Amino acid sequence: MKTVQLNIDCEGPITKNDNAFELCQAFVPKGDKFFALISKYDDFLADIEKKPGYQAGDTLKLILPFLKAFGLTHQQMIDYSRSHLILLPGAKETLHQVMEIMPTFIISTSYEPYLEALCQVTGFPFSQIYCTKIDMDQYRLPEDEQKYLKKVAAEIADMPMLEWEIGVDGLYELSSQSQDTIQRLAAIFWEEICSMEAGRLLAETKTIGGRAKARAVLDSLKITNNDLSRVMYLGDSITDVEALDLVRDGGGLSVSFNGNGYAVGSAEICCLSGQASIILLLAALFKKGGKNLVLEVADNWSIERLKDLKEAQDLLASQETGLAGFPRLEIINEKNRERLVQESEAFRKEVRGMAIGSLG
Repeated sequence: MKTVQLNIDCEGPITKNDNAFELCQAFVPKGDKFFALISKYDDFLADIEKKPGYQAGDTLKLILPFLKAFGLTHQQMIDYSRSHLILLPGAKETLHQVMEIMPTFIISTSYEPYLEALCQVTGFPFSQIYCTKIDMDQYRLPEDEQKYLKKVAAEIADMPMLEWEIGVDGLYELSSQSQDTIQRLAAIFWEEICSMEAGRLLAETKTIGGRAKARAVLDSLKITNNDLSRVMYLGDSITDVEALDLVRDGGGLSVSFNGNGYAVGSAEICCLSGQASIILLLAALFKKGGKNLVLEVADNWSIERLKDLKEAQDLLASQETGLAGFPRLEIINEKNRERLVQESEAFRKEVRGMAIGSLG
């Protein structure tokens, strides 16, 4: 017998972290600036250039040679992920309760050690997780490559941030400064590093982002014997766009959870919440009445409307613990999309901090 299912991103809907950003910040000098620039370059390659073979979220492979050059080991990744895991309030309880009412899968671009840490803390089964697998100890970099990568990491951290207007369609529509930066980054990643031993980290790492997240959704359907119309997908960033599009076009429900402009642009519902319990309500409504019931409740979102729903009682009871007030839910349409992008991006930064909340 078919049931409904939840497919959900990790960082954003479940945790406040950006594990890759935090690893760079901890192990690479000026790692915050270094990661932010490469993340923006990832947005350019995935969304503007549409580089063949490249997918949103490949930031996580681009930074690996540098993390290796600065000595990051597999055990350090595990230890750091465990000690710095930050759950959204109510996330552990929400995951357990959702799993009781429907099959649930986490589809995350994050590194495997981080998802292992999540499972240890929450009890979520690792067998129901899709993530980016990496073992840093499999790779050895010559000393000259390590020196080169450390030098280039400093160069990247000092580059001006890439900027462009909405709707640009190619490299030469960018400022001359951003064009120069992108051309230098292209030389670094696709010529210099690719010719090194460090290039194996780029070639062999298979990130779960973009198309891979969409494929993970389809793979989960084989486990549940479901179709896309019975899937609810929650995501928050550019890495979720293709999965959100897939589920929406297949008749399922696509939700932006504290999403950036990319996620809001592909989702049907915009959710703003500083706590995770709203996820349980969405899941319960989706199980009870499918996509139509969730849309009806979102279209009439108010505490008064929720008082009529027994599925909403836990959320109502916990409303005072939510960041920035009671969670918001709104159907996205062409008239409100621009406003919701602005509001969601601002709220995202409030929940996760300015540095992480600004990432694509």
